[in-house]
Amino acid sequence: MGLRSRHHKAFGLRCYPARHRSVTLLLWSLAALVVVVNVHLLIIHKEEDESISTHEIRRSIMRELEAVEEEKFKLTPPRSRRNPRAVRRKGERKPPTIVDEFLDESSAVHDMFFPELNMAVDPINGGNDSMYFYYPGRVWLDTGGKPIQAHGGGVLYDKKTKTYFWYGENKDGKTYKAHSKGADRVDIVGVSCYSSKDLWTWKNEGVVLRGEEKNVTHDLHKSNVLERPKVIYNDRTGKYVMWMHIDDANYTKASVGVAVSDSPTGPFTYLYRKRPHDCESRDMTIFKDDDGKAYLIYSSEDNSELHIGPLTDDYLDVTDDMRRFLIAQHREAPALFKHEGTYYMVTSGCTGWAPNTALAHAATSVMGPWETLGNPCVGGNEVFRSTTFLSQSTFVLPVPGLPGSFIFMADRWNPSDLRDSRYVWLPLTIGGVPDEAADYSFMFPLWSRVSIYWHKRWRLPEGWRDS
Repeated sequence: MGLRSRHHKAFGLRCYPARHRSVTLLLWSLAALVVVVNVHLLIIHKEEDESISTHEIRRSIMRELEAVEEEKFKLTPPRSRRNPRAVRRKGERKPPTIVDEFLDESSAVHDMFFPELNMAVDPINGGNDSMYFYYPGRVWLDTGGKPIQAHGGGVLYDKKTKTYFWYGENKDGKTYKAHSKGADRVDIVGVSCYSSKDLWTWKNEGVVLRGEEKNVTHDLHKSNVLERPKVIYNDRTGKYVMWMHIDDANYTKASVGVAVSDSPTGPFTYLYRKRPHDCESRDMTIFKDDDGKAYLIYSSEDNSELHIGPLTDDYLDVTDDMRRFLIAQHREAPALFKHEGTYYMVTSGCTGWAPNTALAHAATSVMGPWETLGNPCVGGNEVFRSTTFLSQSTFVLPVPGLPGSFIFMADRWNPSDLRDSRYVWLPLTIGGVPDEAADYSFMFPLWSRVSIYWHKRWRLPEGWRDS
């Protein structure tokens, strides 16, 4: 027996003709293919199960956020106890409305919606029972135990540091009127910045753009107006760019201001002010799209219409392109966001510090045309829904890991003491049929409803930070 035959025998192998070995190899190949196919099918099935499971979890989360919570409260009668007929007969003004009472610091209605400091949301000393819960309208403390001062603001998510930065007006000063017929105001302190990893615990990073104390000709002199600061990051220049509404005490400047910084926590360097597109600009916001292009949206023409236009590539100016929309609708406080290729916006009416009815709008292009979808507020009661839960829109923040879910950020203004204005953060979702047909009826089926749900107490689902 040759070496080859002895070797095969030693290992219990038999020598088959080449044809038999080919058949055996084919059979083993088929068996391996069957195994691979079955494993692949098992993986697909598992992925489908996981996808269904994930969908169900998200759906369960959304159901919780979208729960319609009714708000029942007993309002004390207005202080005026006179007969309404007698009031009309004497030609005097009508008895105060609920909104009038809400704005009156001496009324019980006002006290109801501005709870005392002992009910504050305290992320450090609040205890586990209140962990991560939002309480719209309560005082909100930072990690240093002081009320957050970030009114009319917005939130930037910084990918570099994986941190959220909340910018807003610091109104920690005395409220007064510049003259008898002027609006309630606070001298410019500056723009505050707060940082957070969880959107609930906020560290005070200080005033990142300060008002000017001495130079009366400076746009940021304390006697002027700085409102609605918003910050976006420019990926090309590596700069953090802040836009804001700049005005004088009588609101005659009607301009935007621009500042820039190398860091999200400042300090920001103020550059200049201007009237964009040679138009008045009051309540405003900026929006950065998925492709990196940014836009300025502002209320103009005595607040009778909104304008939108692209920023330059460095975000430091506007281009010449501009579109007018919601003409003669008298809308302000724009908050623009995007979902699945569609642009949405929430705006308020123009009633000074008094709350009014919000409206949602939609467009397939950020430059328009924009169409009105109706009042997005859900739950609470008729008073809440007609007053945007006694607040005014300022920003809409996407929630990571929850597609179609956002945080609606609003201010509950306290004109008699602006430093004590409160924050109303509520869940906002996209889905369902809107209440009102769009301006162009043939486009009506295109839009989904924007819904802002009232909750006295709510929180984001556990685990969203890991999404």
